[in-house]
Amino acid sequence: MKKKIFTGLVLLSLFSMPGFAHHSGAMFDYSQLIEVTGVVKQFQYTNPHSWLIVDVTNEDGSVTTWGFEAEGPSSLMRAGIRRGDLPPGTPITIRGNPISDGRPAAAWFDAVINGETMNPGNGFAINPADE
Repeated sequence: MKKKIFTGLVLLSLFSMPGFAHHSGAMFDYSQLIEVTGVVKQFQYTNPHSWLIVDVTNEDGSVTTWGFEAEGPSSLMRAGIRRGDLPPGTPITIRGNPISDGRPAAAWFDAVINGETMNPGNGFAINPADE
């Protein structure tokens, strides 16, 4: 009897974990796309979501620090984006769907670094060879 209860609890915890781990993207306005140019301040290559922190110099010389959210490292790796690809000081032009409350944050859509485009969404792309 104890073994059945233990097995049931283990199975219940395994199947309920994905529900606890999910984070909503409802705070972003997916009907808009913003673009900023700056330099990478920090790349937080973490689970469940990574953050690319970018310092943007405004016309008046002040600096606004923007945060761009992306998926975790496994999705970014599938998209060809590695931790070392974005060291601090890297010039970047980045686009994203802005956060709805007006803070300087967005869901990372794509970025151009040294003339090459990085798209974190490619980590979800289906390879036709896999079908």
